[in-house]
Amino acid sequence: MRQQFESHRIDDLSQAVEQSLAKAKLADKIEPGQSVAIAVGSRGIANLKEVVIDIVGFVAAAGGKPFVVPAMGSHGGATSQGQIAMLGSFGIEQKSIGCPVVASMETILVGTTSEGVDVYFDKVASEADHVIIVNRVKPHTRLFGKIESGIVKMLMVGLGKHRGAKLYHQVFPLYDYTLDRLATTIVPMLVEKMPITLGLAIVEDAFDQTSLVQAILPSDFLTKEPELLELAKSRMPCLPFDHADLLIVDQIGKEISGTGLDTNVVGRKQNDNSAAANEFPKIRQIYVRSLTEKTAGNANGIGIAEYCHQNVVDVMDKEVTKTNCITSAHVTAGAIPLTFESDRRALEAVISQTGKDQVANLKWMWISDTLHVSELACSHGYWEAAQKRNDIELLSSPRSLTFDDDGNLIALHSLDH
Repeated sequence: MRQQFESHRIDDLSQAVEQSLAKAKLADKIEPGQSVAIAVGSRGIANLKEVVIDIVGFVAAAGGKPFVVPAMGSHGGATSQGQIAMLGSFGIEQKSIGCPVVASMETILVGTTSEGVDVYFDKVASEADHVIIVNRVKPHTRLFGKIESGIVKMLMVGLGKHRGAKLYHQVFPLYDYTLDRLATTIVPMLVEKMPITLGLAIVEDAFDQTSLVQAILPSDFLTKEPELLELAKSRMPCLPFDHADLLIVDQIGKEISGTGLDTNVVGRKQNDNSAAANEFPKIRQIYVRSLTEKTAGNANGIGIAEYCHQNVVDVMDKEVTKTNCITSAHVTAGAIPLTFESDRRALEAVISQTGKDQVANLKWMWISDTLHVSELACSHGYWEAAQKRNDIELLSSPRSLTFDDDGNLIALHSLDH
């Protein structure tokens, strides 16, 4: 089936980026020869390479000397080379974007809050004349509040590098996982003491396409980002049904979500393996078939699933996964679920837990990943409900799942991204 989401795609992205930077008077802030650090994270943001190239070009035209710094906390195995490689997997490297990529895990201590929280910042970025932060604003997979994932989180956690990210994740439980309670104190401190010049916020639509770019002045970070978060929530994709016995996920990875699969989409933001009382959808069990290539073995989030294919374990980098899970204080996200040599074996295990009289009505959904849910496959148990929905286009009639000689699913065309 295909869900009928509304598209908000920007037709001329380069023009939108240039206009946003011009409106913020970025060129007036940069003096000839000044260094400009462009902070870029590890998420698979649509058109990220193109956006970075546009910023680099704008800064260079204004007389500045741009360079990119990774702003991704402990991702990439918490090493400089790992973070450079992760940016490279997005096409962000010197030969493609036209400026150097400078990575270091070294930080400076900016200050300490009145509640005793130390604030760290990327040393390389701190020595630049200007810092521009680029990130997508979206609901976080574990944080709550008016500010979740976006410019503020990258400023604090991403540019805090491994040391800062680890510290924040240690104290998040003390603040009920509410980022804005910490940000209210820490963001003004960073803005005052560090050369933060601008944030470029990106909002995507349900089709994983850039729907808005907006330059935000540092003085407006705490007031503008909540507005963009509400917009992002209204445009994010969702599964078509609120209940499922099983969700089959072709791939998970760090570029898809911080937890490999977006807990906002699968309904497991508060608990790894079940939805909270007020949380939807309610997915009884999840089966993950593979890791993305760009996640480079980081299987953070696999513990949210009940089952996985042996492929996941075979390519999993246990040390990288361990580092990320420990740093984020979400160690259960790295737990390896029940593992099967083939899809058929996994699905047989799921069916074996169901009474014979209920098998025909099992409700299964099958998606490529949590960024791509506009087209998906659903079991016959949803057929009657789907036929009554005006926002769903049925692409085929019910048919049997098919497997190759190794017992693995043969992907439907609509799921083959």
